[in-house]
Formats: sequence, C-alpha cells, structure tokens
Amino acid sequence: MDIQALQVHARHVRQNIIKMTAKAGAGHPGGSLSCTDALVALYFDVMNVDPKDEKNPQRDRFVLSKGHAAPALYGTLCERGYFEEKEFDLFRQLHGILQGHPDIKKCPGVDASTGSLGQGISIAVGMALGARHTGNPCHVYTIVGDGESQEGLVWEASMAAAHYHLDNLTVILDHNGMQIDGTNDEVMSIGDIHAKAVAFGYDVIEVADGNDMQQVLDALHTPPKEGKPRYIILNTLKGKGVSFMEGQVGWHGKAPNAEQAAQALKELED
Repeated sequence: MDIQALQVHARHVRQNIIKMTAKAGAGHPGGSLSCTDALVALYFDVMNVDPKDEKNPQRDRFVLSKGHAAPALYGTLCERGYFEEKEFDLFRQLHGILQGHPDIKKCPGVDASTGSLGQGISIAVGMALGARHTGNPCHVYTIVGDGESQEGLVWEASMAAAHYHLDNLTVILDHNGMQIDGTNDEVMSIGDIHAKAVAFGYDVIEVADGNDMQQVLDALHTPPKEGKPRYIILNTLKGKGVSFMEGQVGWHGKAPNAEQAAQALKELED
C-alpha cells in the first residue's frame, strides 16, 4: 500500500485511541500510540488477513503480547473493517466487545486473549509451532513491550522459538523505554536488548525510528532467515503524535480529560 495511505490510517488510529480512552476515562494511551505504526503496517501491508474471511485457517496470526495497548489494536482492526466505530463508545464497558485487554471471544479479528505480560509471546510461539506441525503456511506476529521483557516468560518463549527453528515467527519489540512505574532503566534495566536477542537465537533487525512507517515496512518485509525466528526492535516514542504525551511516563495508564483530548485530536488533525 502507498506510504501516505498508511500514514493516514495511522493518524486515524491515533485519533481513535484518544477518543476511546477519553470517553471511557481509562486505558493506556502512551504505549498504544507508540506501537500504532507497526500495527497499521502489519494489518494493511504485511499480513495475509481479510476481515470478510477472518477465520480462514491459513491467515496470518497476530498476538498483542503487551495487551494493555489494546486501544491501538482496536483502532487498527476498526480501520481495517473488522467492526464499526460505534463500538468505541463501549470501550472498557461490561457488555462491549472492546474490553480493557483483547478478548478473542468478544472482538472480531483478535487471535488471542492477552494481558498477563509474557504470556502473549508464549502463545505466539505455540501458534507458530502448531502451524509448523500441521503444514499451515501462515506467519505469526507478536508485539511485546520493553517493560514486559523483564518477564522470564518472554525469554523462556524465546528459547523455545530458537530451539524449534520457528522462522514462521516474528517478534516485534515496542522499545519506547518506559513502563508504568518509570523508565525501564529506573525499574529494571533490560540492558543490551539487541545482544540478548542475538544470544537467544533470533535473527535481529533494529529500526532506528520505529514510528517512521517506511523504516517499519522495510524491516517487516525483510525475508526471514531460514531456521531462525525473527526479532525486530522498533525504537519508538511513548505517546507518539500527541505533544504533551510524548516521552512522558505519566501517560502510560492515564486517560486524557475532555480538554486534553480536544488538544490531542487537534494536533492529530494537523
């Protein structure tokens, strides 16, 4: 798809992240805004998916391991045509399809229920291994957080991915440097994540600006190396696109009020 069209989709998704979190008075806008470009690139250009045939067994799979970034996934799925914008009004509401974390039983287009950090990448590894055993040609993609990468489950899953030579798996790290209690380095440094990923057996690609659509596409379209799972490090900006949210830890899990939402939407229009 044309790069400008993808950028327009990304802007629409960011606008809807603001709208749904503001209306609900809850949610995680910061980390949703940082991974928006990756999600738009996946669903509009990279993955073999079709909202009109969403259960096709040979479709590519996506798992949002950092499940609290659900607003970005919901915004992308809506933009892609899986459901209508009116569903945003019930974000985080009891009987709505858009729960605080993705729910496979409620939301069209969701391939796995996630939220407990570390479990999403584990699910993705299982999906890729299952596809390998059954001869399914699908590719499995998952987005993990850098704070999430403090979890041991992430590295147990990574060992399994390398051990089973899952070259049908792509792990995408949303490396925005922040988590709910502060910067990664303040809470628990993840160190040289590039070197760690290499040591765990991944084919590693690092993207200097993970919010630049062209750079994201170039990484995602790089052919996987045979016998190796792929690990793409996207160096992103927390709160990308909204000036007062960018690089601010406080916007990890806080919704904008009406005035803040209006300012954010104006910035995203411009």
